[in-house]
Amino acid sequence: MTLDTWLVYLAATIGLSLTPGPNGLLALTHGALYGPGKTLATIAGGALGFVAVIGLSMFGIASLLSLAGELLLVMKVVGGLYLVWLGVQVWRSPTPGGGVGTLAGRASGWAMARQGFLSALANPKVILFFAAFLPQFIDPKAGLGLQFAIMAATFALVECLTELFIAGFAGRVSGWLGRCGKGFNRTCGGLFVLLGAWLPLSR
Repeated sequence: MTLDTWLVYLAATIGLSLTPGPNGLLALTHGALYGPGKTLATIAGGALGFVAVIGLSMFGIASLLSLAGELLLVMKVVGGLYLVWLGVQVWRSPTPGGGVGTLAGRASGWAMARQGFLSALANPKVILFFAAFLPQFIDPKAGLGLQFAIMAATFALVECLTELFIAGFAGRVSGWLGRCGKGFNRTCGGLFVLLGAWLPLSR
């Protein structure tokens, strides 16, 4: 991958990371409930999930999904159910009434990382999207492994920085969350449920 191609890919990656999605919403929710420091586990799990998605896209599963409509539907339903379940958990989360970060002791870093990882994998359409997006930057004459490493590392780094910014923003509104924490949880939980319900119905 040439420097010019990488710079274009970097710009496109920044645009993709700024697009609202389940992982950004999860970083916002966890940043508000547990603080930005604790949310690093969520962000790291999500980054690993996106690396896995890029690998699946580049190494062939996207072609299988595009041909097997039934398999894609099954994955959509499973992913949708996971997002609905995640929304219910967020809806029922304790409110950060004592200030952001006060709930950090109640959250397992491993569980938060797992949520970030599964959230990145929950939408099979992301695999198909990367399958259409990544070939624009792949040099067929160069080694696929090195290009995968560069693309995955670039996207993971940009996504981590974006989600860290989102979590930090949530950490700065602790006063507002002390007054409206329950409404915040229900709003974010409701959005996850809507995403999960929409996913199996989307074309």
